[in-house]
Amino acid sequence: MLTTTTADHRLYGPGGSAAPEQVTGSQAIIRSLEELGVTDVFGIPGGAILPTYDPLMDSEKLNHILVRHEQGAGHAAQGYAMATGEVGVCFATSGPGATNLVTPLADAHMDSVPMVAITGQVNASVIGTDAFQEADIVGIATPITKHTYLVTDADEIPRVMAEAFHIASSGRPGPVLVDITKSAQTAQTTFAWPPKLGLTGYKPVTRGHARQVREAAKLIAASQRPVFYLGGGVIKADACTEFAALAETVGAPVVTTLMARGAFPDSHPQNVGMPGMHGKVSAVAALQQSDLLITLGARFDDRVTGQLDTFAPEAKVIHADIDPAEISKNRHADVPIVGSLKEIIPELNNAVAETFAKHQRPDLEPWWQRLNRLVETYPLGWTTPEDGAIAPQQVIQQLSKASGPEAVYVAGVGQHQMWAAQFVGYERPRQWLNSGGLGTMGYSVPAAMGAQVGNPDRTVWAIDGDGCFQMTNQELATCAINNIPIKVAVINNSSLGMVRQWQTLFYESRYSNTDLNTALNPSGEEVVRIPDFVKLAEAYGCVGLRCEREEDIDSVIAQALEINDRPVVIDFVVSRDSMVWPMVPAGVSNSDIQVARNMTPEWDEEE
Repeated sequence: MLTTTTADHRLYGPGGSAAPEQVTGSQAIIRSLEELGVTDVFGIPGGAILPTYDPLMDSEKLNHILVRHEQGAGHAAQGYAMATGEVGVCFATSGPGATNLVTPLADAHMDSVPMVAITGQVNASVIGTDAFQEADIVGIATPITKHTYLVTDADEIPRVMAEAFHIASSGRPGPVLVDITKSAQTAQTTFAWPPKLGLTGYKPVTRGHARQVREAAKLIAASQRPVFYLGGGVIKADACTEFAALAETVGAPVVTTLMARGAFPDSHPQNVGMPGMHGKVSAVAALQQSDLLITLGARFDDRVTGQLDTFAPEAKVIHADIDPAEISKNRHADVPIVGSLKEIIPELNNAVAETFAKHQRPDLEPWWQRLNRLVETYPLGWTTPEDGAIAPQQVIQQLSKASGPEAVYVAGVGQHQMWAAQFVGYERPRQWLNSGGLGTMGYSVPAAMGAQVGNPDRTVWAIDGDGCFQMTNQELATCAINNIPIKVAVINNSSLGMVRQWQTLFYESRYSNTDLNTALNPSGEEVVRIPDFVKLAEAYGCVGLRCEREEDIDSVIAQALEINDRPVVIDFVVSRDSMVWPMVPAGVSNSDIQVARNMTPEWDEEE
């Protein structure tokens, strides 16, 4: 949230004020966070950040959650931000504490997540001497953040904190690192609020160019096969309601990318699915066969476009985005519109309505007949596993049915991520959280923890793989101790499933280092359970459940949903041979999408 103040019109937070008083730099950090409206912080103390943890004890407004690993703090801040729309905050000490935040910072940067990481640094006088636990985290993090600060003067702390939150939350959101030396934390300073920001060169464009909006409306009116290509930027801009109105005005099909799941309801008849490498046939075809891409808050990612020079070959492109660097980066935009989708979409809706009133509305019925045939012919589904084990797709579909759209679903990375994107029904924004751009294994459990802190009244499911789960499951201890009752569905196929799928398809089933022994040994004949996820959950103070039979899926999920006083982990033992379909193999055209192994859709002759 950005508030108007007499000192600066761009200040993040509730817009309060505080009279000048003498404090330490560390007290200024805590006071700044309070004035910025922060309520929850994830972190771990250490020597260089220790001065700030002392006044943190006295704060009545900040709830600090002690995580078990700094990576967990970073992903929790991400999950909090993605689920609430507010800036997520985490603390770490210098050196290894700060470098453990590198992965969450890179992840947040790729997925445009508003986040501020505050790290301690060694005393200013010893920077550059290889002091104990010194690392140049500003140098390390500069390429993977929206902005970085190194603070050596305590007097700068309020201004830097306010600027960090403004930068993180405005324009294209992203992570900001604030590295503060121990000497600045212990020094005396004067704290007053609000500070005067010094961001004279930072002015994100929010209002779309009126002429470009009119040109876009003309292209829409002239199109016979338009499609809305919807990216996560629509959710970041809180423009989903505005988009729904535009979609119904135009009447064109809508595809929602992996990051945009929930931006437009799955149940809406205009939603033809998720595009991309593992997208629905109807969604891939809508893009590939269109004559106009109305691209809103998307970036023409390689997982969506496939072989770029064969992507949507007959389509003109309208591309609206808050970040001018994304426009025409991968695909030339015939009509570029730079600005906030919150403002652009209503303006485009009005322009389209005016254009339709002056000229005949295009007849999209033939286009819809073509796509509806594909929707009906190639629905998402799965085949019963030949090994008699549970189908993982069925687990996720029944989990969605039991929990509904008011729940939050947070996926790790791999097959289970794609199945969660495919088989959960998404009806609202911020219902779906995942690591899209960076593809970070270990994201799910700590991100779910952050989402639960931000949404304490919602059911939060971490849908994880047995590989991902073992990377960050130490945060179950954090959840149990802090009464954060996330529910974890481990889709346990005893292997690194997506890698194994590629080995099956492209490496002659040579399974090099993908067996995890979490349910079966490599031969598939002996139960080994290293580790036993039920015992692991219980050791962490959680409820551990296991489901190995199809007929038990609903009852086990129902049992988990009844437990809300502690975390629950369900070990769903599923078939290791289940694969994610459809699939566009890497390096080929999206027109070569496969609905099963060596099976491609039958396109109409005119297509």
